[in-house]
Amino acid sequence: MANHKSALKRIRANETKRLRNRYQHKTTRSYIKKLRETTDKTVAVEVYKTVSSMLDRLAKKNIIHKKKASNQKSKLAKLVNSLAVAA
Repeated sequence: MANHKSALKRIRANETKRLRNRYQHKTTRSYIKKLRETTDKTVAVEVYKTVSSMLDRLAKKNIIHKKKASNQKSKLAKLVNSLAVAA
């Protein structure tokens, strides 16, 4: 166990950050799944904007690697562009 006050504080802060990072990462994954299941292009474009922003934020905070975020955005953009516009 930690011997210093600052070490105890770091433990508390790290746990808080870990939980927040986990929540944000899980939420982003859920949105990605929702986007992959979407068949309507107009809805997909809106969801893609949200997902893209979320991925950028995760990469900026080093929760995921920036190239992983870039690869996911690229694949999702391809998916969205391949959808037909629903009448």
